[in-house]
Amino acid sequence: MEFNYRFLGSSAISHSANQSELSFAPDTLREPTYFVAELAQHLPFREAISALNAVVVADLRFQPKDRTEYLAWLKQHEQRLLADYLVEQQVVDRRLDEVRAELADVRKQQSQVMAPYYKAQNTYFKWLYKHDFDAWFVLDPVITVHPDQVMFECFSQDESAYGCLSCNYEVFKNITDQAYGTTNIDYSAGLYNEFQKIRDYRKTELRIEPAGFSVATSGSEQFKEEKIDLPDSWVRGFLQVSSAMTLPMVEAVLHPMDIHNLLFHLKRKKERHGPRSLRFQLLPGKPVKVIIEPWEQSITFHRSIFQGTEEREIRIWGRRRLLMLERLLPYAKQFKMCLLGTGMPSFFIADLGDLRFTLGLSGWSSNDWSRMGEFNLMTSREEVDADTQATVFKQLQKSWSASTDQLAVSLKLERSIIISALSAYSQAGRVVYDLASDVYRCRELSREPLPIDALRFASPQEEKAQRLLTAGLVKLKHQTPYADGIKLVGQVRDDGKKLSVELIIDSDRRLTQASCECSHFIRNRLYKGPCEHMLALRLRAEADI
Repeated sequence: MEFNYRFLGSSAISHSANQSELSFAPDTLREPTYFVAELAQHLPFREAISALNAVVVADLRFQPKDRTEYLAWLKQHEQRLLADYLVEQQVVDRRLDEVRAELADVRKQQSQVMAPYYKAQNTYFKWLYKHDFDAWFVLDPVITVHPDQVMFECFSQDESAYGCLSCNYEVFKNITDQAYGTTNIDYSAGLYNEFQKIRDYRKTELRIEPAGFSVATSGSEQFKEEKIDLPDSWVRGFLQVSSAMTLPMVEAVLHPMDIHNLLFHLKRKKERHGPRSLRFQLLPGKPVKVIIEPWEQSITFHRSIFQGTEEREIRIWGRRRLLMLERLLPYAKQFKMCLLGTGMPSFFIADLGDLRFTLGLSGWSSNDWSRMGEFNLMTSREEVDADTQATVFKQLQKSWSASTDQLAVSLKLERSIIISALSAYSQAGRVVYDLASDVYRCRELSREPLPIDALRFASPQEEKAQRLLTAGLVKLKHQTPYADGIKLVGQVRDDGKKLSVELIIDSDRRLTQASCECSHFIRNRLYKGPCEHMLALRLRAEADI
């Protein structure tokens, strides 16, 4: 999926003895969005924006060893070696010894001859890593300016971690110029090193440049044109994060020292074998307890009491991604941990006073947000007509942010309808759910509308569910009240088999529990989202309403 950007110059930071200026170059092809103000809280902002950088550079994917040269050598010599071996075993063995001796001499000579080259190459890459980090990866976060805050969003390189930094206006002072909206900024990686120079005694000005929109000559050399071909997984991942944040979660408030102790234990040891999970044991009214596998080492968070009403034990993987929170510890007042369930995504919200940092982690490191968890399929799926959706969105645009209850009261609509309408706009990239503030916000992920047809079916399960429903292979036996929602029981014919399916949907029309007799559910449960039979039964029930 191709995105076109045009920046006026490049982002930069200038320093003097008593002043620093942070200047971000926005995308001039978008509607004017800018913000100019001085920093009032220097050090918390520095640590939070640095933690955001830690999310962007994170890539925990397995990197296989490069065996290209070895395979090329093997292909070149295998015929000769095999022929010699078949002709005379002893001659081959003797020859191999000679070859090994020759190769040892060659390697020794090569290492001496190539040593200056390898040293210069290593020096160059170190210089490149330090001075031109943009050659290693692209760092272009999304910035949204709202009437109550400025929000920075980004994704990790492996697309398994999401970071969001929200700054209330109390973080700034002397706001001289602003225009609400969303923009992509030219955010060169060299800025990270400059951020480390922010100090309390220096006046620091943050500028999302308004001048970038006032230049009439588009052919000027000052403009930097960029075309970034982003994979569909990156776009779909952003959409999945917002959907996952609206699902029911188990929440616990953690003290910063408890997070520190957990990170300290993770840094002390390196696991050599599995399992590599954190097992949270949550008892109502008791301190949160976590067990670090595979050592079965137990840590009790004596400062953090679980306020839930049900006993839970939840395991999460990809735990070393939590080290991204380390720089926030000195300024964090508390951390809010939100867990969807075992093997499901987790969110950690750092309360820094007027700043809030949200770290969203997929089920495990190799399970990125887009491919393995179809969380948009578990959100409210009630059908809402286009006019009602537009009405809800226009009401949200008036205030830029609002909770579902506020929108329900102002529009006199049911809460489930509001959630379904906002979910549709969320999947279109026009709305984002702010978990830290529990509100929906307008946020245009791209300048042009996203190709919804291309993103319509985010998984084979969703596409097949639609086909099963169209073919009349889905039967709803009965639906009964269950807790604060409904329980659906039905049968789906697939490949000549009759499969029994049960769903539990809460009052907000969200899928909370489910079971099916198919192999997809038996292998994965709900860790990879609902199967096609669950989705088909849900569509069938909604068609009857």
